Amino acid sequence: MEGETNRHRDPSTHLEQDICIHIFTVSSAMVGVCLTVIGLIRVVITLGRAEMLADDFLAGDALLFLFSCLLSYWALRSRSLRRMHRLEKIADGIFIFAMIGMVIICALITYTLSAPA
Repeated sequence: MEGETNRHRDPSTHLEQDICIHIFTVSSAMVGVCLTVIGLIRVVITLGRAEMLADDFLAGDALLFLFSCLLSYWALRSRSLRRMHRLEKIADGIFIFAMIGMVIICALITYTLSAPA
């Protein structure tokens, strides 16, 4: 199993590859979302509406999504089934952590912008 190549994998590994592909595509999209929101926050700060740490947290979140994206890509390129599973689990964990962070950050942004000055 250790030296197994992609050509010799059984059909049950197709699901693992699908998960890696989904993590890879969604993580890369979420990096773009984080960077877009950072830009929007900068516009709000420039207009003098609020000074927030949210853009710093979103930059960290973007890095987490980037790490998840890179790990899932590495898992897709891996020839070893065991390494692929390990990398996939790490990428999945980082992705879930980053998604939770994104929800918390968006809630904080909403609260900050809606609070009276």
